[in-house]
Amino acid sequence: MSDTILALLGFATVITVIVLLLRNVTVPALAFVSVSTITAAILVATGAFTLDEMAGFIKEGVKGVHGTAILFIFSVLFFGVMTDAGMFDKIIGALMKKVGNNVVGVALMTCLIAIIGHLDGGGASTFLITIPAMLPVYKRLHMRRETLLLICVTSMGVMNLLPWGGPTMRAASVLGVESNDLWSQILPMQIVGLVLAVGTAIFWGLQEKKRIAKLGDAAVEDVGKYDDSDSEEKNNELARPKNFIFNVILTLAVIIVLVMDIFPSYYVFMVGCALGILVNYRGKKLQNSIIKSHAASGLTMASTILCAGVFLGVLSKSGIMEKMAIMMANVIPASLGRFLPVIIGVLSVPLALLFDTDSYFYGLLPVLISVGNQFGVNPAHIAIAMVVCRNCATFISPVAPATYLGIGLGIETPSLGLILSKVRGFFLDYPYLLVFPASIVSIISISFYIMGNAFSDAADPRNHV
Repeated sequence: MSDTILALLGFATVITVIVLLLRNVTVPALAFVSVSTITAAILVATGAFTLDEMAGFIKEGVKGVHGTAILFIFSVLFFGVMTDAGMFDKIIGALMKKVGNNVVGVALMTCLIAIIGHLDGGGASTFLITIPAMLPVYKRLHMRRETLLLICVTSMGVMNLLPWGGPTMRAASVLGVESNDLWSQILPMQIVGLVLAVGTAIFWGLQEKKRIAKLGDAAVEDVGKYDDSDSEEKNNELARPKNFIFNVILTLAVIIVLVMDIFPSYYVFMVGCALGILVNYRGKKLQNSIIKSHAASGLTMASTILCAGVFLGVLSKSGIMEKMAIMMANVIPASLGRFLPVIIGVLSVPLALLFDTDSYFYGLLPVLISVGNQFGVNPAHIAIAMVVCRNCATFISPVAPATYLGIGLGIETPSLGLILSKVRGFFLDYPYLLVFPASIVSIISISFYIMGNAFSDAADPRNHV
């Protein structure tokens, strides 16, 4: 096969996977492995590669992502155990008691609870922790629910940069590096983002305070003691309030060791899971039950990552991705090549509104990295631009399932059919309404990237290219 034919076959493979994912024809894992297998069969049948060579490509591809898959399994299990044991519930309960009727304090507390709740890297779980806890308070103080969601998704977008978060892990698996290694370069940007998230919460808290003051008598608060059944302590047989101190110390220890980067990330979570389960839950039967209760979410993502490894092996290890990049690079002016991370950063938010996470990282990122290689751009910089800037729109994207969960939790009578018919239809029927906010968010995203990258270069000049 000629280089042009190989490049076109690569583009056809990527486009097919993206179409299958966007149209919900099948789950990501099956899309990656089935399309990759068909492509591999074509390459072997046409004599482009031998069967042994293709088997080697697939083996190398899976080898490059297996650490990330293991990390996801045990990080989900660890934070699931901490949630079952009631650690997060107790922390949130203590924080809420200190807020009272302070509008700005409630906004700030929303930010902190979302940050704490998103330690597990899961958007759905964060919404389920934050919104049910805060929505009754917002109603009582006559604060807008839109403000609750705005503060929540801003904090979640920043916390989604953690090494066990989906975007960072996917990008690391494409780069073939440990998630911690990529996160060490993202960390300065995440710190800036946390400051901005807290500042956003305070700003909107002040705006809500002014708005409520203008309402006057229309916003009279209940003078009686607030009583809500959801705020009462849950009768959870898995909760272990007596082990609260141990669980907090264990969680902090896991995070500190991860930051110190002494051991592989997945090993740290393995040890954390073992200690957490052994101390909180005694007996083989109960321990098996705990592990099985979190197996579905962990294995679903792990299988996706491993099957994406097959996809990357077939396209990247075989050199097809490089030929695709050469074809794309030929249409990009050389003067713009060095600004590729900036261009990608600007486009990340609009792309996030169109592509789901798997197709975005496993479909687009490998191709863009190969294009960047043609201009001498550090692959990590392209990955960081895509990870950081995309997270600004992760939880407002119409292709992110957690978006609809968050919106549904803010409706009086949540109904999946109602959410999908009204909200998704609004996004898709009037896409032009997204142009202006998407442009603004893109500008903010790229500013965020440039600022954070400057901090990263200052902290470690070796990362600068």
